[in-house]
Amino acid sequence: MKKAALASAVAACLCFVTAAGLAMPVAGATPQTASSRVTPDMIQTGSDIPAHWTTPQGNYDYVKREVMIPMRDGVRLHTVIMIPKGAGNHPMLLERTPYNASGFVTSNSPHLADAVWSGGKDWAKAGYILVWQDIRGKYGSEGKYIMTRPPMGPLNPTKTDDTTDAWDTIDWLVKNIKAGNGKVGMIGSSYDGWTVAMALLHPHPALKVAAPESPMIDGWMGDDWYHYGALRQVNLDYFTEQMSVKGSGETIPRENQDDYSNFLEAGSAGALAEAHGFGQLPWWNRFSAHPAYDAFWQLQALDKLLPQHASDVPTMWLQGLWDQEDMYGAIHAWEALTAAGHGANNHLVMGPWFHSQINRDGWSLGPLKWPGNTTAQFRRQVMIPWFDHYLRGTPEATSLPQAMIYNPSEQRWDSFSNWKVAGQQALTPLYLQAAHGLGFQVPAAGGDSYVSDPANPVPYLSRPIPQKNDRWRTWLLQDQRFVENRGDVLSYTTPVLASAVTLQGAPIADIFARTTGTDGDFVVKLIDVYPGSDADDPAMGGYELPISLDIFRGRYRKSFADPSAIPANEVQEYKFRLPTVNYVFKPGHRIMVQIQSSLFPLYDRNPQRYVPNILFAKPGDYQKATVTLEHGPQARSAVLLPLVAPASQP
Repeated sequence: MKKAALASAVAACLCFVTAAGLAMPVAGATPQTASSRVTPDMIQTGSDIPAHWTTPQGNYDYVKREVMIPMRDGVRLHTVIMIPKGAGNHPMLLERTPYNASGFVTSNSPHLADAVWSGGKDWAKAGYILVWQDIRGKYGSEGKYIMTRPPMGPLNPTKTDDTTDAWDTIDWLVKNIKAGNGKVGMIGSSYDGWTVAMALLHPHPALKVAAPESPMIDGWMGDDWYHYGALRQVNLDYFTEQMSVKGSGETIPRENQDDYSNFLEAGSAGALAEAHGFGQLPWWNRFSAHPAYDAFWQLQALDKLLPQHASDVPTMWLQGLWDQEDMYGAIHAWEALTAAGHGANNHLVMGPWFHSQINRDGWSLGPLKWPGNTTAQFRRQVMIPWFDHYLRGTPEATSLPQAMIYNPSEQRWDSFSNWKVAGQQALTPLYLQAAHGLGFQVPAAGGDSYVSDPANPVPYLSRPIPQKNDRWRTWLLQDQRFVENRGDVLSYTTPVLASAVTLQGAPIADIFARTTGTDGDFVVKLIDVYPGSDADDPAMGGYELPISLDIFRGRYRKSFADPSAIPANEVQEYKFRLPTVNYVFKPGHRIMVQIQSSLFPLYDRNPQRYVPNILFAKPGDYQKATVTLEHGPQARSAVLLPLVAPASQP
């Protein structure tokens, strides 16, 4: 068939005549009908994003408000308020934070308890108006951000601080939130716990109850920045996260997956910081210029200021027994207030938790498992009813004791009407003995030595130690067998215990040592050594569980404010408090004390040669040192134990 004829035949096949005699279009052709015409409503020349969007909330059981609350100097602070729908005469729960107030609302669920973060869910169910506020200079708030802004005074010549900002915020809330009952409670953990403590220096009359959780109280003595002068250098990431931008900044870039290598290769903490631009951060410049416990640190230590401005606000000082970040603050604030005669309205709570775990589930902690959800139980059965009593006037089912401290080995809460502050307890020495023994009897003369090498410091966790480390929360419970056989770690152990040994209070490390260096650190760990086998929980067979440990920088053995070089090869005493415990060493277990000179990279390396500022030690300053621990009779190294009753001598 010719091409012309074929084309004609195909065309004939692709169309047909309807009964009306009209030809239909070929398939795929655009029909020329009214339905294909472009009309004005089809055309959008502007943006498909409206200028303002409002989510219909007819089925929501709460109303969310975001307001800018004015302070006395005109600065406005971004505040998120979650009000139960239909609320009237409801109490308010305020938390002030540098960590993004909007982030405490985690979803747009129509149900308040589902919309807020884990720490707010039980409070939402209890019918509280929830308030979160960005502190000055962070996220949505105006003003200048200053790290843990000191109270008005020598370090803060302005007329505002976080005490006045809390006062002004509460004043606005009680006057403007009509659904409230005029009563406010404050809560918050870590930095947010610090803002609660600051509010207590001069509380608004409407502040009726408070709970600082793991608060930052003294950053040099034992909270986030230092422990007895040893720098917690892994927190350098916090500097750039918190202060490089108004919102959330980045961490320090890493060369390696293992932070042990990263910090070792960087040299000193100061060299690491300066290499990553820290000179741009005013806080770093102030911080690094004051490595000793001088006025810069002393004048902002809240455990010193709180007794001078003691309030009548009922306050629950709360922290975890294994708080890996702020182990120092809550108990020292409580002790200071109690010692000054303000124990009636101040209560201590120590749970079996890591840092801020009170705001999460509490079924377990590292290898330890509890018979219930300890955090949820405490919130629902103790904490919220206690707040209700002061904010709603409901009767207390059970009066909150002076101290409520979990007993991990017995897996129960213990209540104390007269928990003694440190220094008021009789302490029993548990001495280092010959042949790496440990006992209550006075030791014979002797000593044990190890070589501390800054080029090979003792890790605080088994390697590798990644920057984003799931083990960080529970590092204080790390099985210490991973370092027991190192030559620079000395372990002293009792025989198997025939009877229980019960501790209630703060142990004291009392170490007599000499070193070939002119500076050095001492890490002391009090450890519960489990029996070698456990049929019910095989993973705990032989486990070496630290129950209390800390680090001390030797240059501060005489004065925290005025460091001095250690005289080489002369015996010196290093005496420092370890974290508080409420613990029972059970029969069949053993007690161990481990001593070493580094805990890396959590803490910076001591060069072991005295230099004015360890932050900026040079490579040539780092040197090996031989450390000798003395154990009697004139230099009796020991850990002084707060025994409940005299123990049999193991």
